[in-house]
Parts: sequence; structure tokens; C-alpha cells
Amino acid sequence: MSVRELVVLGTASQVPTRHRNHNGYLLRWDAEGILFDPGEGTQRQMLRAGVAAHDLHRICVTHFHGDHSLGLSGVIQRINLDQVPHPVTAHYPRSGQHFFDRLRYATAYRETVGVTEAPVAEDGPLATGASYTLEARRLSHPVESYGYRLVEPDGRRMLPERLAAHGIRGADVGRIQREGALGDVLLEDVSEARRGQRFAFVMDTRLCDGVHALAEDADMLVIESTFLDEEIQLAIEHGHLTAGQAAGVARDAGVRHLVLTHFSQRYTDPEEFERQARAAGFEGELTVAHDLLRVPLPKRR
Repeated sequence: MSVRELVVLGTASQVPTRHRNHNGYLLRWDAEGILFDPGEGTQRQMLRAGVAAHDLHRICVTHFHGDHSLGLSGVIQRINLDQVPHPVTAHYPRSGQHFFDRLRYATAYRETVGVTEAPVAEDGPLATGASYTLEARRLSHPVESYGYRLVEPDGRRMLPERLAAHGIRGADVGRIQREGALGDVLLEDVSEARRGQRFAFVMDTRLCDGVHALAEDADMLVIESTFLDEEIQLAIEHGHLTAGQAAGVARDAGVRHLVLTHFSQRYTDPEEFERQARAAGFEGELTVAHDLLRVPLPKRR
């Protein structure tokens, strides 16, 4: 049975707190696992969340500030220690290649797994998996930063009652799916359009075109909300978003499930992020993330 869910490994911005680890997010997408922004302590958080190195197929780093990348060393070494049998690909801003090199080879270890380096240098598609295309968009932060988006191709859902009405059963169901017709019965006669799912991951950034492009029609948007709205000027100066700004993006983009994360240590009441997001007019499903939370992707429309 395929699983599509977000496993939250850490939710703190800049520094960890007693209750929040540095950033870290695993997206389970069917048989693949995509690890986003492994901050310091991610390897231990994986253990606490029941995530193994064997679950990882891609690592996506938005930028090379420590709270988003210091865990790379431990994660990559664990991939090698556990001798993960499948390919693992790492995506990160090309301008930070020297940081990636330092983190990958920060200490001595036996390299048994070839992690494929696939740096990002421009907007657009990065890779195509069995059931998705991975895309990147440039964000607005003091260092080069990219957000990521998974897009599942649109498909069709077979309708059992229409198949039965046309006497189509068994192997003929697969045949009409492959060929588009069976005799004078068209695929459209026995199925309906099924919109592919979309997942977006947006970390440290001001509002910019890339944020809106990543969020557009997302079934789930994981987005930073470092500050509350009272600190909007501070957010702009340091290249971040407020809860209200993040929720406004989700509202305008038609996001179904909004996940707020990456909280400044100055805040102790997570419910205030929810209040401000609702005040901004977002009416969809809303989660204020905490460490070790699991959030399933919404079911298809």
C-alpha cells in the first residue's frame, strides 16, 4: 500500500530549543523518501521518528545556512554505514558546492554508497521519478536559496459502475487504460479525470515570484513562518516570512493543506501562528508543525 505523508523531524529556525530540533522533513511518496533540509541532529530525529537511512532516495537542501544543512554530514555517513542499496541523489544550490563538499567529507569514514550530486542552478524540472516530477524555484534570501515542488502527472480513475454497464472486466480493464478504447467504448466513457497531487516546500525567503509559483494549487504546502505579523519588518530585513504572509500565499494559491514551520525561538505559543494564519483568510486545513509529527497528504479531489 502506497503512503504519502510528511514526517516532521525538526521545526526550529536558526537555533534548536528544548522542544524543537533544527529543521528536517521527510516526505514519504509511495516507495520513495525525500529528505528536505537536514539540520543539526537530523540523524537522531530520524531514529526517534522511525525513519531509516534505507528510506532515503533524495536529499533536497534549500540553502546552506546551518539550521538547514548541518545534519548532512551525519545523514550521508549513516547512508554509507548502513550501505543503502539504492541510489541516493542530493540537490542543493550550485553556488554552495564548497559547503556541500565540506559537509559530505567533514570527517573520515568509509564511503560505500555513491551519493549522486545534482546541484540546482536555475528554475525548472530537476528529476522525474516513477510518479512525480521534482521542480525547483529560486527564492529571495541573503544566500542563494531554492524551494522544491513535486508534481504527479494527471491521470484517470476507472469507474466500476460504468465498466460494468459496458461489460468490461478482467484484463480488458487494463487494455482500455493502455489503448484508450475498446471497440466503440472510449476510455472517457468509463473513467473520469484524476488530478495529480502536488507538494511544495518553501523555506527561508521573502515574498517573491518563486514562492507563489511553488505554492500554486498545492495539495500540501510546507512553508516557513519564522515570525509573527508584528515583526514583518524584521522578517523582510532577514529574508523570512510571517505567519500571515505564509497563509496569504496559501490562500491565494488554492492550497488545500498548509503546514507552518521554522519558528523563531522568541515564540512560545504556537497557537498564535494559527490565529494569525486564520486572520489572513486561509480556510483550508492548517497544521502548526511540531517535532515528530506525521501529516498525511490530502486525499485526491
